[in-house]
Amino acid sequence: MFQRISSAIKGLFACTALLTSTLVIFSILIPIILIKVMLPFKPARVVIDFVLNGLASIWVAINGLWMAGVSRTRWHLKGFEGFNAKGWYLVSSNHQSWVDILVLQKVFNYRIPFLKFFIKQELIYVPIMGLVWWALDFPFMARKGGASAAKDLETARKACEKYRFIPTSVISFMEGTRFTPAKALAQKSSYKHLLKPKTGGVGVALDTMGELFDALLDVTIVYPHGVPTFIDLLTGQIDDVIVSVRQVPIPKHLLADEKGETPRRALLQTWVNEIWQAKDADIDQLMAQFKAGQI
Repeated sequence: MFQRISSAIKGLFACTALLTSTLVIFSILIPIILIKVMLPFKPARVVIDFVLNGLASIWVAINGLWMAGVSRTRWHLKGFEGFNAKGWYLVSSNHQSWVDILVLQKVFNYRIPFLKFFIKQELIYVPIMGLVWWALDFPFMARKGGASAAKDLETARKACEKYRFIPTSVISFMEGTRFTPAKALAQKSSYKHLLKPKTGGVGVALDTMGELFDALLDVTIVYPHGVPTFIDLLTGQIDDVIVSVRQVPIPKHLLADEKGETPRRALLQTWVNEIWQAKDADIDQLMAQFKAGQI
């Protein structure tokens, strides 16, 4: 009974903190967003985007504070050295839960430029956040295949062109959706812990601004006690989170050449498959190390 009451209090506190910080930051963003709409010029855009990203980073930092306030989560971080806060990064991660997004934002905030996600088109209608994601130039993608796929790639291309003006981290969940054993079975995935990776968004990012990227940040998230829900996060029910990062050089043959011609997608798919195979094995290793008390 006491634990339920405690969880309810924590959840109420977390929801209040999240809602309050979101409303406050949003109220500050509104006039800046209006200025962005009225002044679509590069010099003004660079300044406005810098301010918008700064405010978004403050929001992420506040999230980190209430997350620490409601839980005693033990954060096991590997490979968090040598980042450039003013650089450009292509980021890829496995995807298991909505919690992944807040985890990634927390561990990378102020270490690398603000993360820009490839997100589903219907999320633009989420109250408040949809407008914020639009203002921050998150690429909205329908992910329905066919003609919609071509439109998705064009949307991503336009977004990535904007990222050339200010240091940015472009992140893609290449599985396209959250991993579940049922999805892996239906997909006939050859990976134990992952769905098959897709390269559409990543390919566009490389074609558009590949020469700017310092590296690919290959991120592996592991929840040793089981994949948590967003409610688990709000009520402080997450005991341990492992986040491992590898900085992987991006092969030059995957970038557009001087004539603007892009490499065959097969080469990119092969490179990504190799990363995914290493990630799948890394998840097993990280779990074994955790059980042995080595992390």
